[in-house]
Amino acid sequence: MPRPLRMLAASALLGLAACGGSTPETVEAPGEAPAGERLTLAPSAIPDSAEVPATITTRDMAEARARIPGILARLLVREGDRVAAGQRIGTVTDSRLAEETAALGAAAAAAEAEAARAGAELERVRFLHGEGVYAKARLESALAAARAAEAQVRAARAQQAAVAAVAGQGSILAPASGRVLRADIPEGSVVSPGMTVAVITAGPPVVRLDLPESLGSRVAPGAAVTVSGVAGLPADRTLEGRVTMRYPGVTAGRVTLDAAVDGLDPALVGQRVTARVDLGERRALAVPARFVSRRYGLSFATLLAPDGSGARDIPVEVRPIAGTDRVEILSGLRAGDTIIAPAGGRA
Repeated sequence: MPRPLRMLAASALLGLAACGGSTPETVEAPGEAPAGERLTLAPSAIPDSAEVPATITTRDMAEARARIPGILARLLVREGDRVAAGQRIGTVTDSRLAEETAALGAAAAAAEAEAARAGAELERVRFLHGEGVYAKARLESALAAARAAEAQVRAARAQQAAVAAVAGQGSILAPASGRVLRADIPEGSVVSPGMTVAVITAGPPVVRLDLPESLGSRVAPGAAVTVSGVAGLPADRTLEGRVTMRYPGVTAGRVTLDAAVDGLDPALVGQRVTARVDLGERRALAVPARFVSRRYGLSFATLLAPDGSGARDIPVEVRPIAGTDRVEILSGLRAGDTIIAPAGGRA
């Protein structure tokens, strides 16, 4: 056979061999399942809690306000001072009140002088009426004039007392006993009626929690609260307390609660802290922490094959359950899966 024909035949034979049957791929047989403690996952009740922003405050905030317009002549307190209810903490003056007082004083003096003249005239007319000089009508006219003059004196004195009472309202009084939280208006400032001059904390300090409405409905009175980040305490130190009040209504999708916490310093009113509040229980996948290992910054669980012939490590997302040695499985596993504790315990 000529050489070109032999080469063509050889190529055809190779093509047939390639199309007719290739060597089958190698499939690894599943290995044996490792020995170790096994656990089949099922939902269980776990304690639920949430971290929320909170503020150290007091149940009541009393505001000392100016009652008259004028100049803040004196401010007798500063932030941090303790005051008693009714204590004078500032003075507002209005120069117009002094001028009005002087004018009304002069008017009262004039009315008194007129009353004295009318009284003397009445006595003269009464004497002459007794002597038969004046008729009874003249006596009655003099008597009416004297009474009118006395009424004018009383009116002038009442107006003078009213202005004096308004001037007396220039004293700014503490509405409650407590500690001054804010008094930042300098002396000499112009103030208007109702303007807040000082804010006073009233009552013991509390922690005010701000929760989304979806969580606020799950918080029961007396729920445990753990507060962290309190100034003056070590970073790992927390304070314990209980929810004492839930404010009615929802504002901008938020619910407000108060918690009584022992060990709070009233001087810390206004500080922002972090609070963990107990939300009761919920259903979740929870496993002992020894069933989860960590490698390269990731968490892994050993998942048993459904037929029990082998096992493999799969990445999972977990979250520690506070106060227990268990973790919650967030992703990677589902109810009914069987996992195996790694040899040697948790890595």
